[in-house]
Amino acid sequence: MSKQVKAMAASVSASASRGSHSVASVPAGGVGTSVPIGGIAGGPNMPSRPTAAPRMVVAIAKPEAQLRAGPTTIASASGMEVDGLNAVLAQAGVSLRPLFGDTEERLKAKSVAAAAAAPSATSMASVDEPDLSLFYYADAPDADLERLAEQLAALPTMAGAYVAPRPELAAALPQEVLGPLELNAMQPSPVPALPATPDFVLRQGYLDGAPGGIDARYAWTVPGGGGAGVRVIDCEGAWRFTHEDLTTNQGGIIRTPTSDLSWRNHGTAVAGEIGGDRNTFGITGIAPDANIRGCSIFDTGGLPAAIVAATDQLSPGDVILLEVQYGHPARGYTAVEWWPAEYAAIRYAVNRGVIVVEAAGNGNNNLDDPAYNTPLAGFPTDWRNAFNRSVRDSGAVLVGAGAPPPGTHGRNIWGPDRSRLDFSNYGSSIDVQGWGREVTTTGYGDLQGGASEDGWYTDQFSGTSSASPIVVGALACVQGVLRSAGRIPLSPARARELLRSSGSPQQDAPGRPRTERIGNRPNLRQLIAQALQTGQWIGVQFTGVVPANSTKRWFTHSWPAHWHVLWTVVPTSPRPGAPQLSWSVQVERASDRSVTYWISITNLAPEDANIEARYAVVGW
Repeated sequence: MSKQVKAMAASVSASASRGSHSVASVPAGGVGTSVPIGGIAGGPNMPSRPTAAPRMVVAIAKPEAQLRAGPTTIASASGMEVDGLNAVLAQAGVSLRPLFGDTEERLKAKSVAAAAAAPSATSMASVDEPDLSLFYYADAPDADLERLAEQLAALPTMAGAYVAPRPELAAALPQEVLGPLELNAMQPSPVPALPATPDFVLRQGYLDGAPGGIDARYAWTVPGGGGAGVRVIDCEGAWRFTHEDLTTNQGGIIRTPTSDLSWRNHGTAVAGEIGGDRNTFGITGIAPDANIRGCSIFDTGGLPAAIVAATDQLSPGDVILLEVQYGHPARGYTAVEWWPAEYAAIRYAVNRGVIVVEAAGNGNNNLDDPAYNTPLAGFPTDWRNAFNRSVRDSGAVLVGAGAPPPGTHGRNIWGPDRSRLDFSNYGSSIDVQGWGREVTTTGYGDLQGGASEDGWYTDQFSGTSSASPIVVGALACVQGVLRSAGRIPLSPARARELLRSSGSPQQDAPGRPRTERIGNRPNLRQLIAQALQTGQWIGVQFTGVVPANSTKRWFTHSWPAHWHVLWTVVPTSPRPGAPQLSWSVQVERASDRSVTYWISITNLAPEDANIEARYAVVGW
């Protein structure tokens, strides 16, 4: 214990403070849409490339500007000069709108409330609490976006302005990758579907026991282990929630989806992996009792606004999945948290206690590459590389793509089980892997086709797109077990910690060593046991002296937030006949991982008292 946590003392007497760590006072702490149901009809032919969401300019205001967006112009509540800003907007024929879809005052209040509920997820030098009210967007013809961003970034009211990249399916590969290695280019089978869909569950090897699968079948034997009571929202383009295997626990779509069949097949496949129905046909999801919804990135504000809209529908312990990747100008397909607006939206979700699972991307990139330390033109000066978690951490779970067991579906071309697939991004910030090939699920129609998309299935879903839902499903199972047991759900940081400390280890492949990190594959038998683990012990955390008729305050930091700790203070210098001490305990949520206890001890006697502060960890 002494190596893990430290106690530091500060005294406050009636006359004066004592000691180099005195604390005279402590600021008071804080506590801290509609959902349409159904699917979108689509045509029988898959386009060669999915529809791309339009690009936009993201502008970030300086806090002191206190900008306020009107119907056609921008005002400053602090009185800063905004004529230049309005002139730029008028010349371009565009308007600025709050990126996250509410008034600046309400967005500010939401940011403050989220940060108060669960501050930064890391031990960074300064608390990272992005202010959603500072982010704006502007739509303009694509050819005009770079010039508009440059003009906005030069204004005194702006901290930065940049052109947001086009969201891409986290299943896409670079254009030059063709043939059988291309991800998710499956075509629906022309063979008519059978009158009754066969049972494809035996083809879902990822449900099997570890190390080949994640042992979802074991999770189902534990109360709540099917994800009961857990809500999941997938942020991407479209879904087919009228599919025959997605009727029981789906909750519909938030925000307007695209009609593009590639996006719809993709979202349907993701939904099937996570929450496919329990029945006697088709597939079964990893967490079939969880409620799953979609939140479209094709509506106003793109992916950042979708993340915030999804977060506002969820509670602590629920899960958001980001099935999108962006093209970095130097490195290709990259995880989205590297961009400022996406980072801010993810931090908002994590601060609210919602677990964010993010596809690492299919660029075959090392996310530890120094190229990621260089911001793009127009990024604000406080931007830091989110892939370097020692300087900035979104709090998301990053997922890489690993090979399935050799021989899955009769194929033996992807390399050793759990080795990094050649398209998957890798690096120290990637937490965990899932199957990146041979995933059997709903959609696409190459395993079972026919006239109706509602009966389509595939056994070739691939990419960090197929890997990430496996992790979401595993987390939903664990959260369901905890809820059923009356325990608090995993926080975002605790979820990431358990995924890193358990599971089936990554393996080497020729030319792709396990030093190119994509992490372990989840093992639900281990993961559930660790999440349910409890223990207790007692000890003395610190000793000291409290002067007569005075109060001293100590703080003891870096206690894991999921531990249950009780504090008792006793005098060690005898003085019979009357009470000697009283104490109070206050708690600071120093990070998503840890808490700091502030213990104020009052000596009620007219002479000095020796004391010891004792802890009792009654569970974790």
